[in-house]
Amino acid sequence: MSDTTGQGAAQAEHRGATQTEHPGEAPAELRGEAQADRQDAARGEQPTDEERRASLRERRIGAYRNARRVLARAGFQATLRERLALLAEAQDLYDLDEPSDLYGNGIVAALETKVAGLLGKDAAAFFPTGTMAQQVALRCWAARTGNATVALHALAHPEVHERHALSQVSGLRPVRVTGEPRLPTADEVRGLDEPFGALMLELPLRDAGFVLPSWQELTEVVEAAREREAVVHFDGARLWESATHFGRPLDEIADLADSVYVSFYKSLDGYGGAALAGPGELVEEAKAWRHRYGGTVYQQFPTVLSALAGLERELPRLPDYVRHARVVAAALREGFAAAGVPWSRVHPDEPHVNAFQVWLPYDPDALAEAAIRTAGETGTMLFTNGWETTGPGLSSTEVYVRADGLDWTADEVRAAVAEFTARLGDL
Repeated sequence: MSDTTGQGAAQAEHRGATQTEHPGEAPAELRGEAQADRQDAARGEQPTDEERRASLRERRIGAYRNARRVLARAGFQATLRERLALLAEAQDLYDLDEPSDLYGNGIVAALETKVAGLLGKDAAAFFPTGTMAQQVALRCWAARTGNATVALHALAHPEVHERHALSQVSGLRPVRVTGEPRLPTADEVRGLDEPFGALMLELPLRDAGFVLPSWQELTEVVEAAREREAVVHFDGARLWESATHFGRPLDEIADLADSVYVSFYKSLDGYGGAALAGPGELVEEAKAWRHRYGGTVYQQFPTVLSALAGLERELPRLPDYVRHARVVAAALREGFAAAGVPWSRVHPDEPHVNAFQVWLPYDPDALAEAAIRTAGETGTMLFTNGWETTGPGLSSTEVYVRADGLDWTADEVRAAVAEFTARLGDL
């Protein structure tokens, strides 16, 4: 969120409070943390691996919060005061003299109507989580098609991050179309060796590097599913920022699918929540299942107001984030080459959305330590997310570009890479 919003102003105030009088000097809090780390090492204390990882994560988050410059500030990492500031201009978003919502009426229904219009669908239903929204959508489709089998990617969110909820909770049977780090192809959908009632496509596919197919590839995959007499459901948690890659408006993209789920916090910086959009009869049934799943919450106006704020303020800025992510990615690649890093990868080469992966041939803890030290000594934190082992001697992280990253020039990104790799070499 930019500093023109209530949240951005609160964040700017918080950042200003941590700055020293010297522009090139790190905040005192970070200098003190670094000194404490050195003292612990001198005393020869040996924490367990679990304690060490927890400490590293805590230090990384602290460095991120105190850094003066980052490429993106995630709303969920802000303070309660900063999050409440998101609604500072709520009177411009909705009539606050209207009665509060109860069990999904009022402002909740207004948001549903707005989302249905944006996506060009008959109707939409608000859900507290995307996990619930997609389970409900797919079980409703299973009842209509008479087939509880859901074809999806091996890296799709329900397969990796939801503890087998589709099968354990909703009685569905996931089958994997492919495990390749890309979206399924039309030939793979046609060649799947068993019938399926629904094809689920995650756009973009986060765990493969936030990748998207081309528009032609997407339309061909959808056609292949139709040939199999299956419905198509889009996991569009980050569909909002995918429009730039496709060069199509949101409603034209959503029109390819029978139903679409979208998130209000991943890209739009809301407090939470999701929406399922599709045919009117499906949405009405989904609302019945929402009640059964415990998702018809008594009052939800704070979350819904934050979603309306995201649609008003962040949605129009997403194309700028995507375009600048491409500038940042190219500068990172050039910076690692200039620093003499033996091997590096920015994936995709040109980001499809405003997020992408960086791969480096180092231990994840060493990379996290270098990021923390760079933040502590320069006030700039290039890599704010954690690093994960992705192969022998190889680690990766996710990089996001949002409002705070728009003022980074390519030269500044390359300079930040040089600072980071210099400290990496000292570890």
